[in-house]
Amino acid sequence: MILAPGATIGILGSGQLGRMLAMAALKLGLRCHIYAPEPEAPAYDAASARTVASFDDEAALARFAESVDVITYEFENVPIACVEFLARLRPVRPDARALAVSQDRLAEKTFLRGLGLATAPFRPVDAAAALGPALAEIGRLAVLKTRRLGYDGKGQAMIREGSDLEALHRKLGGGPMIVEGFVAFDCEASVIAARSLEGAMVAFDLCENEHDRHILARTHVPARVAPEIETAAKTLAAKALEALDYVGVLAIELFVARDGAGAERLVVNEIAPRVHNSGHWTIEGAQTSQFEQHIRAIAGWPLGATARRGRVEMVNLIGEQADEWRDILAQPEQSLHLYGKLEARPGRKMGHVTRVFPEGPRNV
Repeated sequence: MILAPGATIGILGSGQLGRMLAMAALKLGLRCHIYAPEPEAPAYDAASARTVASFDDEAALARFAESVDVITYEFENVPIACVEFLARLRPVRPDARALAVSQDRLAEKTFLRGLGLATAPFRPVDAAAALGPALAEIGRLAVLKTRRLGYDGKGQAMIREGSDLEALHRKLGGGPMIVEGFVAFDCEASVIAARSLEGAMVAFDLCENEHDRHILARTHVPARVAPEIETAAKTLAAKALEALDYVGVLAIELFVARDGAGAERLVVNEIAPRVHNSGHWTIEGAQTSQFEQHIRAIAGWPLGATARRGRVEMVNLIGEQADEWRDILAQPEQSLHLYGKLEARPGRKMGHVTRVFPEGPRNV
């Protein structure tokens, strides 16, 4: 199905990503209907309709599906059963397979390895007793992660010499987990790519990311990597898009590490089947934003150009940093985005700021 202007896109989830998707859709003459359980949330402000109901309310889901032409999602923890139910009524893009792969860290790592992509060494851990044998194979400096519902550093713990394995496993909930070998890296990066309904693929320039307490703090574009690393990142993104028969924007988080000879190499950390925080720079910094790109893809429209408009820096506003909005607005070179969240809590993403500089080398 190819949408015409005036059609309605259903979005599962009501956060800032849904808000920015709805804003991009409006630019293209499309409407959005948000479905989420929260009574108040950022995305509602930019949508023409909302349904406030749980993701397992089939009656509400059916009414929602009847009111839209195509469905997408703005976060990867939407229940699979919800997406499968909706897919029987309307096209869902990306589909449930991409969601299932990204929701389970073991399935995700297995999928990536199956494509021939480098990841950290990993082993499944179904019980605390399995941790010792797993660590004997991959090494003691490792990271224990829940298989599901982890983001911004949640659901994981570092394992060092002397760590109490049973206590760590218990602290993370005691359920099925995965243990990954620690990757020593030079920097963290991400590639944002898109695939159309017809199979065309494009990618934005590689992002270099800085995190603070596991939360993305800054994104710089272009990344300070060798040209062949940039090419390799776009190639691996294309592999993942093709293997998933994906429609929409996909983000892949990467480590830039070194091989035994000291040359740069890419290690895939995880995938996100959606628009991504590290792609916010594209709103001012690229010819087509990641949000418009996703809307174009799921609507069955041609993908937009990804040309960068200069050297770009995006800074997240976390918690009370958003209170500096007046000072930010007083600086004409900065573009401010606030997400409409009424309460600034520690660790909460309240907005972001983008600056686009003339092309040229970035200070180290």
